[in-house]
Amino acid sequence: MASRLTAIVMAAGKGTRMQSERPKAIISLLGQPLSSYVLRALEQAGVEPIIVVVGHGAEEVKQALGEQYRYALQAEQLGTGHAVMQAIPHLPPDAQYVLIAAGDSPLVTPEVFQSLYESAVQTDAACALATALLDDPTGYGRILRNERGDVIGIVEEKDAAPEQKAIREVCTSFYCFRADVLRDALPRLSNQNAQGEYYLTDVIGILAGQGALVVTWQSPDPTLLLGVNNRWELAQVGHTLRMRILKQHCLEGVTVVDPATTYIEPTVQIGRDTVIEPNTHLRGNTVVGANCTLGPDLYLQDCIVGDNCHLFRSHILQARIERDVSVGPFAHIRPGTVLHNGVRVGDFVEIKNVEVGEGAKVLHLTYLGDATIGKGTNIGAGTITCNYDGERKHRTVIGDGVFVGSHATLIAPLTIGDGAYIAAGSPITDDVPPESLAIARSYQTVKAGWVRKRRESKHSAGGTEQ
Repeated sequence: MASRLTAIVMAAGKGTRMQSERPKAIISLLGQPLSSYVLRALEQAGVEPIIVVVGHGAEEVKQALGEQYRYALQAEQLGTGHAVMQAIPHLPPDAQYVLIAAGDSPLVTPEVFQSLYESAVQTDAACALATALLDDPTGYGRILRNERGDVIGIVEEKDAAPEQKAIREVCTSFYCFRADVLRDALPRLSNQNAQGEYYLTDVIGILAGQGALVVTWQSPDPTLLLGVNNRWELAQVGHTLRMRILKQHCLEGVTVVDPATTYIEPTVQIGRDTVIEPNTHLRGNTVVGANCTLGPDLYLQDCIVGDNCHLFRSHILQARIERDVSVGPFAHIRPGTVLHNGVRVGDFVEIKNVEVGEGAKVLHLTYLGDATIGKGTNIGAGTITCNYDGERKHRTVIGDGVFVGSHATLIAPLTIGDGAYIAAGSPITDDVPPESLAIARSYQTVKAGWVRKRRESKHSAGGTEQ
């Protein structure tokens, strides 16, 4: 696109119908702020700079959307025309065309902006606006045309006459204006309408009244331009966006077994020949390698996963998982964990801030926290690291090739040398040298016949057995 093309994104609204204390622009949709989808589409279309009009919760919106944009403050929400007025001083002096977009339309694509811009340039129009034909146009401004089919204005629904409400062609809040035309028209807006606001849509009537050319670009897919006004519309748009994301992964070589129960956020990357089983959730900045099987029943957030891994029925957060790793079922892998090549983690295992060495096994009913586990080490069922003394966390270091017997209690700070054996049922409090056996348990005592003698004693005393 032209270097002198810029954009204004309207993201100042409170979004009363969303029933939220948060600004509408940053309501979460598939893990991302609602307005970020419009901004990303503009960036992918090559538009720069982008000016975001903020109002309600302005500082919170800026923090969520990032510092790469210019921001204009609309202190009072006096309409869409008023919002654009606040952005005009932030336009580059050499801007020739200005794209204007609603920040609550997350399905818009870069191609929409490219088509709008090309329509304006190729026709030398004062404005190109995106329209859509809707079976139910309720809530949208209607496109008004004369007998020749020329656009002569837009009427908002609250100001529309009954016959105008029957018009199916609607304004979708996406425009491409010549910058000089927009600067000239905005001061002419009036707030004499049902809302008492300055409508950007009224600029179209002003331009048509001056004889300026206004053209339309009608979207072949009206859903691309849909806005979000309430939580139900958010859910519907989210479903459409989710299917778009899944389709793209499938076209790039990923198998999605059941799209209806698969949730993948737009920031996730997945390698070829990976299979996504039902009820899998991939979130945040997760990167998955090739030839993996993920799920069923998997939650993965902000993780790095290598090739040939099998992760299922588990909850994994902010972990790094290398090649040929198996996790599940019912494992909880918490932040700071690194699972090196060939590690196996089994059922009902919780691991937090632990580096597990290549080929190590943690297969059953275990808690490991704040530890380093060496290569080829086997952690027996029921083992726990006691990493917290009530005030501070302490680390456990276990060497290579160590065998930790079932139900061992490793009380940190503690170091266990390479090749050591820890006897089952042992609470270990002192360091264990390499290739040593550590046993810490009382001796078993067997009293033969004790139960029979106890029963006979109760009978002779006149007692009854319970």
